[in-house]
Amino acid sequence: MLIGYTTGVYDLFHIGHLNLLKNAKGMCDRLIVGVTVDELVSYKGKHAMIPFEDRIEIIRSIKYVDAAIPQYDMDKLTACKKLGAKILFVGDDWYNTDKWREYESEFSKNDIQIVYFPYTKGVSSTRISQALNHVRGWTINEHDSKTDE
Repeated sequence: MLIGYTTGVYDLFHIGHLNLLKNAKGMCDRLIVGVTVDELVSYKGKHAMIPFEDRIEIIRSIKYVDAAIPQYDMDKLTACKKLGAKILFVGDDWYNTDKWREYESEFSKNDIQIVYFPYTKGVSSTRISQALNHVRGWTINEHDSKTDE
């Protein structure tokens, strides 16, 4: 059984997310998806609009996903080893960067392939979030206080 793994925040789920999961599932027998916990999103200097519990439930409900698990850190190699994944799926914005060339070497030594998928043009959670904030007249601080109520 070929196990594939991918991770993401999956905030404001959109067609680009669905395309990635669908394409990934087409290349493996079992697809496991790590969903970034809110604390790690904050550590990365961002803020998810949708709480972790809701985001992971959305991912679990997608027919291409065999299992959804919390992602507590950025160590994808350890996660793949622990899960028995032989393929890691990532977006192509990382392709050919110094960091990911190093990762490719490390993953290869562990017999794990990295597959880069193209992002769906014109779609991003960041853009959707910015558009919502603009339409609603929110600033980030105003939105934060509204979600705390």
